[in-house]
Amino acid sequence: MKISGVSFVRNAIKLGYPVEESLRSLLPVCDEIVVAVGNSDDGTLELVKSIDPKIRIIETVWDDSKREGGRVLAEQTDIALKEATGDWCLYLQADEVLHEEDYDKIRPEFLKSDKDKNVEALIFRYKHFYGSYEYIGGGRQWYRREIRAFKNTGNVVSWGDAQGFRKKNPNGEIEKLKAKQTELQIFHYGWVRPPKAQQLKQQAFQRLYHDDSWLEENISKDDEFDYDSAYELEVFGGKHPEIMRERIEHDREWTQRFDFKRVKKKPILVKITDEIEKRTGWRIGEYRNFTEVK
Repeated sequence: MKISGVSFVRNAIKLGYPVEESLRSLLPVCDEIVVAVGNSDDGTLELVKSIDPKIRIIETVWDDSKREGGRVLAEQTDIALKEATGDWCLYLQADEVLHEEDYDKIRPEFLKSDKDKNVEALIFRYKHFYGSYEYIGGGRQWYRREIRAFKNTGNVVSWGDAQGFRKKNPNGEIEKLKAKQTELQIFHYGWVRPPKAQQLKQQAFQRLYHDDSWLEENISKDDEFDYDSAYELEVFGGKHPEIMRERIEHDREWTQRFDFKRVKKKPILVKITDEIEKRTGWRIGEYRNFTEVK
């Protein structure tokens, strides 16, 4: 079985993406890695080129006029996906990292699912870090799981703003993939950046969804992100991927100043449904970008 790693990135250095760690976490389990590298002005292309010969780069130019629904992110994902030659694709965004504890589980999981015609994709479990490497987001504010691996049939497409994947049926209609839950993990570091980089990332990210008037009204003009948008945080008691150790040590200068007590007040419905989830494990109204199968 051949496994293709798939990713995309643009301006990773100035926006604080751990793209090198992300791509290096794919190397031990993938036979090839295809990355769509968008037109950057900070040396991102040179960085990705320096990582490993196994990485195949597709240079792209983003259409900055597209500012609705983050569709350009899905387009970039699809560009890389079309170049993948593996039997399975393993997808990471540039702020997502695999844990080495899962390396020995990935290929057996793919091999087992490859023989099951009822399984088209695999669901990974998420840990969303916020403000510091010591805290993860809790409650329904954060999605718990998503498709990150799938059979490379040629019919799979990135969906929405590239959060997940769906498929085109023979009639050209879009359907959810049949996906199986796994214990495989995604360590998501999208909310752990130096405050200045996080603010730049917010500005760049929201520009993919909204026009200038919306940005003017809704995006802070401060130089640094305030890290005050989480409703609930939990202490992370586990172990980070080894490949993140150097970055974590380097960032300690600013992460140690993070105030985890500074959370937003939960809306009453969020408070109620989070409490139900804590007691029962049931997340009411959870969005599922897949059809779950056993």
